[in-house]
Amino acid sequence: MQEFLHRQWLLVIALMFAALTGYAQKPKAWTSTELYEGIQKLNFLGSVLYLAAHPDDENTRLISYLANEVKANTAYLSLTRGDGGQNLVGSEIEELLGVIRTQELLAARRTDGGRQFFTRANDFGYSKHPDETLRIWSREDVLSDVVWIIRKWQPDVIINRFDHNSAGKTHGHHTASAMLGVEAFDLAGKKDVYPDQLKFVAPWQPRRLFFNTSWWFYGSREKFAEADKSKMLGIDGGVFYALRGKSNNEVAAESRSQHRSQGFGSVGTRGSELEYLELLKGDLPKNKEQLFDGINTTWSRVAGGEPIGKLLKTVETEYRFDRPAASVPKLLEALRLMEALPDGYWKQCKVTEIKEIIRGCLGLYMEAIAEDFSATPGQEVTVNVELINRSGIEVVLQKLAFLPALKDTAMQQLLAQNEPLKLSKKLQLSSDMPLTNAYWLDQPWALGMYTVPDQTLRGLPETPHQFKVKYTLSVAGKVIDWESDVAFKREDPVKGEIYRPFEVTPPVFGNIGESAYVFADDEAQTVSLVVKSGAPNVSGSASLEVPKGWRIEPNEVPFTLKLKGEEQTLRFKLFPPKTTNEGYIRPMLKVSGQAYSKEIVLIEYDHIPTQTILREGLVKVARTDLKKVGDRVAYIMGAGDGIPASLRQIGYEVTVLEDKDITPENLAGFDAVILGVRAYNTVERLKFHQAKLLEYVENGGTMIVQYNTNFDMVLPVESISPYKLKISRDRVTLEEAEVRFLKPDHVLLNHPNKITAKDFEGWVQERGLYFPNEWAPEFEAILSCNDPGEPARDGGLLVAKYGKGHYIYTGYSWFRELPSGVPGAFRLFANMISIGKMDKP
Repeated sequence: MQEFLHRQWLLVIALMFAALTGYAQKPKAWTSTELYEGIQKLNFLGSVLYLAAHPDDENTRLISYLANEVKANTAYLSLTRGDGGQNLVGSEIEELLGVIRTQELLAARRTDGGRQFFTRANDFGYSKHPDETLRIWSREDVLSDVVWIIRKWQPDVIINRFDHNSAGKTHGHHTASAMLGVEAFDLAGKKDVYPDQLKFVAPWQPRRLFFNTSWWFYGSREKFAEADKSKMLGIDGGVFYALRGKSNNEVAAESRSQHRSQGFGSVGTRGSELEYLELLKGDLPKNKEQLFDGINTTWSRVAGGEPIGKLLKTVETEYRFDRPAASVPKLLEALRLMEALPDGYWKQCKVTEIKEIIRGCLGLYMEAIAEDFSATPGQEVTVNVELINRSGIEVVLQKLAFLPALKDTAMQQLLAQNEPLKLSKKLQLSSDMPLTNAYWLDQPWALGMYTVPDQTLRGLPETPHQFKVKYTLSVAGKVIDWESDVAFKREDPVKGEIYRPFEVTPPVFGNIGESAYVFADDEAQTVSLVVKSGAPNVSGSASLEVPKGWRIEPNEVPFTLKLKGEEQTLRFKLFPPKTTNEGYIRPMLKVSGQAYSKEIVLIEYDHIPTQTILREGLVKVARTDLKKVGDRVAYIMGAGDGIPASLRQIGYEVTVLEDKDITPENLAGFDAVILGVRAYNTVERLKFHQAKLLEYVENGGTMIVQYNTNFDMVLPVESISPYKLKISRDRVTLEEAEVRFLKPDHVLLNHPNKITAKDFEGWVQERGLYFPNEWAPEFEAILSCNDPGEPARDGGLLVAKYGKGHYIYTGYSWFRELPSGVPGAFRLFANMISIGKMDKP
């Protein structure tokens, strides 16, 4: 039993470090400076865990300082993947946005030298109190995940980003993350807490817990200057890295700029910048400028490790920037000493690190490239392997193993200096090869928590790749194993070498054309089903599963796809019930006796690796009583949303306007002009078009402006409206919050659709955000709502006559509700579009 638990522990640690070092993209090319810094880091045995709630919450300056200046093993634990935020680079929201932000965090950590972890918590949207947050998250489960990460990472120091005593003063997720950090600090070292984890990890008690405070938490720099700092450390995070030619602040800015979907591009700064850490638990360092003062961070903390520390110091002293390979003999000796140590965290950690340093010093390039970017279980795959030794040290390739459990090839091939060795293997994937997917999306999940039954996967930033090549090499007589993920590579005529993760997928996918179908009457709509092959020569039949009371024609359609990646669009007539009804449709594809219902979602942006997501192809359908007046709508995209497609569902002709199209002549032909979410934050040229838009309203048009933030606007906030309008940070996060009618007789609530309380049922994530809190008397406030215990928020839907037309400003979250198929949201939005033609009942 003890041996079994030992193997399980080694598996978890190996998975963690494999996830930290593996990257199914271009192999890392070490610079001489990076190798030198890596050697220095080999001689520092101390670790830090930084803890907060979301991607972009982390203090990249402090993470970079600890990883690069202190040389500590530094990780960021983001409790969520940022699924509830907004997206400035595309239209993905919710779990797909979470996938993007996960990859942005990994890019940030590759930049600042940290590592990345998560819990199963789902970012369900803004929360005003940690009690609500912890209820929706399932407090005990998230706490267990935090304890799990502490036991895996074994930090000497934990740093909370936020104040655990700030309940009700800031985002509930923020406070909750700090509360969990405080609690987990005490629990992680106890054997009777989450004992099931002890099959894989041992209890671990960190030494110190800090809060990364600043003047911001005190309200002003003056108040912070007067604050008691007797329990605070002051660390200068603005150090200059002479070997890199840049300051730590500049590295941190590059890291933060990876958060592109949130618009957190940052300008690098230079000069001294103090970071303050307030002690919450543990002992206060005597030297208040040294986080690890009093903690043994040398090799003497490991039994038998002192000779390793001395040897690595010699390697550092003798390092030659012009010839890193000269360090290899002593590094090999250090590796032998490490491998002779008893199994433990620091042995596993430093063995992984030193092997990468040795590889870099050798200039050893190892790459495994599949001839296609994906395959199906049981399919044959050709993998091309390339190795090259760019040092004068003898390296012999002894064997290659293709994982998992594929071919093992003995080689005994000398890697001649600077001469590539290339070989090709045809491999058949096993029929039970797991499909590639974001592991936290594999199973249905609740509002606040993803479902991850496998304990060993919890916390990992992404799914470990199964398809790998293991290289066994002899380096100057020392046998070392390295691994690399099998990837795909192509040559782009503009961008050059493009890498993509290799994926294992089903043989066929079914993507329904829209995110939701809303029926305004009992007339049938055409549902397009795109059937796409994941392998060549796929044929079968396709159908749609529909809710009770709905009907499709035809019941089944055959398809034949000869080429891999070929698509065939099948069309079904979907007939709704006569009365209001909601449900879901799903594709059902039958191939060789097997049924498939997954859709494939490809997320492709230049700043992150291509992500392939498999998920159930469920699409909401709703039959509602909906009327509209007017047909032609113009839409100016802001940060990106799916509203244009949603409006087309209910019969509008929607034209998405480009910059050149925004002319008085074009605008005059539309019944309404709608500005997408955060348009005044993201569309720079709106400042040149604002006068034309207001002229359009003055001449009788209807202009609908959706929410904007009150900072970083492309023109002064007083200019976005014909009358005074002040945007606040007021929001209503409870999607079930009561909505009261301030003007029950107003046309917006009566024509062409009679709006009732029922129209606000079934909303998702929130009511709205960034409501105005001051406005001119020309505006009429139509609706009011609020979160529990807060004053009424009346600014969510404001309308004003301007000239012959109407200007509407609305902070309600239409960008979530319409693509989610919320019937009442469609009815009220149709009333807004129709107002110019429905002034009078």
